[in-house]
Amino acid sequence: MSESYIKANGIRLAYEEFGSSSDPAILLIMGLGTQMISWPLSLCNGLAAAGFRVIRFDNRDIGLSEKMENAHIPAAPRMLLRTTLGVPLKVSYTLEDMAEDAIGLMDALGLDQAHLVGASMGGMIGQIVTARHPNRVLSFTSIMSSSGDPKLPGAARKVVRTMVKRSLGIEKPNLKNTMAFQRMIGSPGFPESDEELKSKVLDSVGRSLHPEGYSRHLAAIMASGSRVKLLKTITVPTLVIHGRDDLLVPLACGIDTARHIPDARLEIIDGMGHNLPEALMPRLLELIAVHIGQDGAPSAATG
Repeated sequence: MSESYIKANGIRLAYEEFGSSSDPAILLIMGLGTQMISWPLSLCNGLAAAGFRVIRFDNRDIGLSEKMENAHIPAAPRMLLRTTLGVPLKVSYTLEDMAEDAIGLMDALGLDQAHLVGASMGGMIGQIVTARHPNRVLSFTSIMSSSGDPKLPGAARKVVRTMVKRSLGIEKPNLKNTMAFQRMIGSPGFPESDEELKSKVLDSVGRSLHPEGYSRHLAAIMASGSRVKLLKTITVPTLVIHGRDDLLVPLACGIDTARHIPDARLEIIDGMGHNLPEALMPRLLELIAVHIGQDGAPSAATG
């Protein structure tokens, strides 16, 4: 697939489509500093084959979408300190702004409604879209995400330690340590070969390298606070998928997300961490397709 570009919410977004434009739409929203190519082609093509128009896109400030070139670049240690002290963060844009990007993309593509699937930060953005624009969302699937409740456990110590070293420049990102970090937060029950992981890292870096966007995404997450009250207002059919072995966004976060969304279904996957490995795609494809309706037909839940 080749990228297309469109103006949405005043931002130039890069996106790709799979399937027929006449089929019900699924909008895939990716996570923190991560490009749309992290949605596996097998998942996109599988959903398209099931009768859906699948759209994946680069969030603002990452991938091939418009970069906020003149925006403030926050420092992670300072953000953490200000958050700990309860001091408001200075951010260039918010998760709410990114949610409006998603709605703007739907508007630009002529989509009145779509099924939303969000991973990690994409799940947070999806929560906001679903709560704020319920008439635009047919169903919502949240993968490895969180409600943002500050009482929830954070990432494992070794994960935090690595992230802090990188933010302070103590550990310079390269192929070797990037692969090591991806293995650290990845899925122990669905291991990727060295070649698979190397290919993913090199594809991402070769397509776009923009660490400033990662920093601003992180700031948007840290500034967003709790979305618990917002989750309680969601009325569309919701599926929450979370890995039991997620070291970046612990399982407790997925359980909490599902607990606050009325009638949400929680699916816990043993061996899944904080990634989307190819070996897990048949399971995810089945879960999502059943949730939103197979062969393009609305499910009983969505009417």
